[in-house]
Amino acid sequence: MAQVQTQQDFEVRLAARNSNLFLRVLLFIRNWPILPIVILAVMVFVAVLAPLVSPHDPLFSNLRSRNAPPVWYPDGTWTYALGADTIGRDLLSRLFYGARISLMVMAFSLVFGTIIGTALGLIAGYFGGFIDEVIMRLVDIFLGLPFVLVAMVLALVLGTSLTTMIIVLAVLTWAGFVRNVRGEVLSLRERDYVALARIAGASLPRILLMHILPGVINTVLVIATLRSGQLILAESFLSFLGAGIPPPTPTWGSMIADGRNYLRDAWWISFFPGVAIFLTVMALNFIGDWLRDKLDPRLRQLT
Repeated sequence: MAQVQTQQDFEVRLAARNSNLFLRVLLFIRNWPILPIVILAVMVFVAVLAPLVSPHDPLFSNLRSRNAPPVWYPDGTWTYALGADTIGRDLLSRLFYGARISLMVMAFSLVFGTIIGTALGLIAGYFGGFIDEVIMRLVDIFLGLPFVLVAMVLALVLGTSLTTMIIVLAVLTWAGFVRNVRGEVLSLRERDYVALARIAGASLPRILLMHILPGVINTVLVIATLRSGQLILAESFLSFLGAGIPPPTPTWGSMIADGRNYLRDAWWISFFPGVAIFLTVMALNFIGDWLRDKLDPRLRQLT
């Protein structure tokens, strides 16, 4: 009888331990964006190591394998695991190299746009008056311009290239930072520690960089994370229209454009780049929302 009771107590303790472990796992997943981080880490991994992990040269074409189906089709082979495009290029390899181009363009344009937008936001919010008016009217003009038309004009004037794409997307990015940073600075410049820094004789660059910038850095990080997904969509959209990076350089947008006339017979040409764009943008948006909840004290919730 005692042995049966001991066995029952052991099973109860084991069930309670498993339940506590399950709850801790759920709480961990709830507090941290595990799946978005994993997706983004995989994208960065294949982008950085594309020459090592790609099974084929992304520019090599084999006309005998044009529109080859993925491996799970009866005619599919592991040579082209995700199939081949209209001129026999391996889709998996082009996806890996497309990730490299998309993430690199996003990173460079985001850095330039963040620096320019944050700097103008600091200046406009701190000085106010005429300088603020000029900067904000400039922001209004940029936000009122049709982005696609501006991108087309720049591509026509400067030529389609990686540098042109970075310039276009940086122009798209900076204005959004200015308004948000300016709004934060208008409040921070009236704080006592900023007034004390002026009285102590601190220089203007020191006040802006050492006393005001730390107060807006959380806002800048959240905006940058949310903007990164928009930049990948914009790059893909422009590449789809032919105003992005010129072929044969593989980009996700141009890969979708390559397969738009073959959706009935070779749907995989456009489908897999679209899935890559969707997963990357969703991962970045989820991470941006998580950062906003964690860094913004007005949205931070106690758990």
